[in-house]
Amino acid sequence: MKIRPLGDRVLVEPVEEEQKVGGIYIPDAAKEKPIKGKVLAIGKKVDKENKEIPFNVKVGDEVLLPKYGGTEVKLGDKKLQLVREEDLLGVLEK
Repeated sequence: MKIRPLGDRVLVEPVEEEQKVGGIYIPDAAKEKPIKGKVLAIGKKVDKENKEIPFNVKVGDEVLLPKYGGTEVKLGDKKLQLVREEDLLGVLEK
């Protein structure tokens, strides 16, 4: 099964980052930082004249997601996030 985001939504796969401090692993729930993720799909934004508006992100980009927000979707064994493009915090550049 596949998901195609509608409107200004973006489908993101959160990337689990393991953090170890002094031999102790810190769980994600204890972290107060944004979540990193990879864009899997984008919707289609249009203006009032039905002209397509380009997204600021593209499939494959690594982005920062807010800790809370969006909608969690489970596809198979993967947990994905559907968020509005405006809720993304930034794009990570290499």
